[in-house]
Amino acid sequence: MNTHYDVLIINGDVVDGTGSARFSADVAISGERIAHVGDLSRATADKVIDASGLIVSPGFIDAHTHDDRLMLSDGDMSPKVSQGITTVIGGNCGISLAPMPRNIPDPVTPPLNLLDEQGGWFRFRSFAQYVDALSARPAATNCAMLVGHSTLRVATMDDVTKAATASEIAAMRELVIEAMEAGAIGVSTGLVYPPAVAAPTQEVIEVCEPLARYGGIYCTHMRDEGDRVIESLDESFLIGRQVGVPVVISHHKVVGVQNHGRSAETLAHIADHMTRQPICLDCYPYDASSTILSAKLVANSTRVTVTWSKSLPEMAGLDLSEIARRMNLSTEQAIEKLLPAGAIYYRMDDADVQRILRFDDTMIGTDGLPHDEKPHPRLWGSFPRVLGHYSRGLGLFSLEKALHKMTGLTAGKFGLIDRGVIRQGAFADLTIFNEQTVGEAATFAQPVAASIGIAGVLVNGSVVWEEGRPSGQRPGKVLRREHLPADTVQ
Repeated sequence: MNTHYDVLIINGDVVDGTGSARFSADVAISGERIAHVGDLSRATADKVIDASGLIVSPGFIDAHTHDDRLMLSDGDMSPKVSQGITTVIGGNCGISLAPMPRNIPDPVTPPLNLLDEQGGWFRFRSFAQYVDALSARPAATNCAMLVGHSTLRVATMDDVTKAATASEIAAMRELVIEAMEAGAIGVSTGLVYPPAVAAPTQEVIEVCEPLARYGGIYCTHMRDEGDRVIESLDESFLIGRQVGVPVVISHHKVVGVQNHGRSAETLAHIADHMTRQPICLDCYPYDASSTILSAKLVANSTRVTVTWSKSLPEMAGLDLSEIARRMNLSTEQAIEKLLPAGAIYYRMDDADVQRILRFDDTMIGTDGLPHDEKPHPRLWGSFPRVLGHYSRGLGLFSLEKALHKMTGLTAGKFGLIDRGVIRQGAFADLTIFNEQTVGEAATFAQPVAASIGIAGVLVNGSVVWEEGRPSGQRPGKVLRREHLPADTVQ
């Protein structure tokens, strides 16, 4: 008797997310999970997808996002599913929408304003309320959420320009406990940003203290990615050791012309410490970064493009130098006129980007800012750019290696069980694409564009992207982290 399935993907080449070589197979789906992988020529299904000439891979896992609000305000998640992403890790860089047990300051403290400039979305008094909202109104993608240290400081402190007092640390720690019990996977920091720059290392350790008992993880946008990058790495490793949890170095890079080439030094330093404690890192595939507009960041950039401005919205998309010229102002004066604002900073070297991408334990993240008027193209194009430009074009690594960095590696590091792989019993998060044409369409000039070569995307067995458009299905789930033996700190 022929077996009947809900979905059958036939005639594709499967790359299973483990790094192993591709193989020809059909993939059958029943409900939310993969029911069988192999020759299914005699099977039937409610929906049959012919993947002839295409790659069938696990859905991509975005290791670094700021999609906390996007999942609620635009649940189709087009910037992500259009490039094959099926799971996002949110709450990064110390910025999370929750918890916010008191009214958020007006104006919203940067960089929290990257999630919501007006403040209305910071309405979740507890992390549990936020998780409940995500579950009640699912997005097209799955998510695993971090609680942000900067958000905790704004939520509990009257003056974030100082180190937290013992009582403020205790209040933040209680919020971490509540978040972890509600389903958070860990804590993130953004120690370079105004709400957290005054936080000493010991404050971070004490705030993160509950993580070990909940099997959490520590993700950090370090204090310095330039001249003091090694010192900042050491601080990150120390926090991980003291708390007793794995460390993720967010969007690893070396910035400033004087630091170009230092990725060889930082990666060797990371590799050495990985022999003694669990550490990994993520990277986006561009040599330009994007965040709030800041004179400090402008100072070590060769070029700056404004992505949004509350006071001068018409300047979005223009270079800062052009804005200053038009207004007959100095660069510093132009920045003051534009604030609050966001920007793209050209301050990295592609040789460093390539070296970091090639590092075995580097995961892929977009770090996209979905609410910018003119966002960095990484929001829409990061994953196909890795597959097209860096893998197929430059031969930086094989397709199988690239996909492992996007799927199985990330699922393993974040403890997302039965995700990131194609095998019987795994969740049916799948991306189908053309390896000969896949690539980013988003550019710095035209940053909002669906990627090339993505034929179909499924999340938990439901099609969310098909024929170049969202399907309207929103089957995403809030994922919890499973504590793994490899997380043990020695």
